[in-house]
Amino acid sequence: MSPDGLAFLKRSLTIAGHRTSLSLETAFWRRLEALAARRGVSLSALVAEVDAARGEANLSSALRVFALESEA
Repeated sequence: MSPDGLAFLKRSLTIAGHRTSLSLETAFWRRLEALAARRGVSLSALVAEVDAARGEANLSSALRVFALESEA
């Protein structure tokens, strides 16, 4: 993992009952983990929430936007 968070990390998650793999920069994974913890939900639950609301957008892109637009 690069110290600046730009290295990609691939994770497998279960969303809506099916397994999927996502690749995001480590900085985005850290941000999403922090947001999930703040909400008291699992990372998978947070990703499922974004997945359900994303419409036609790519899930990885939707997660990046969600991470950037969510309150700190």
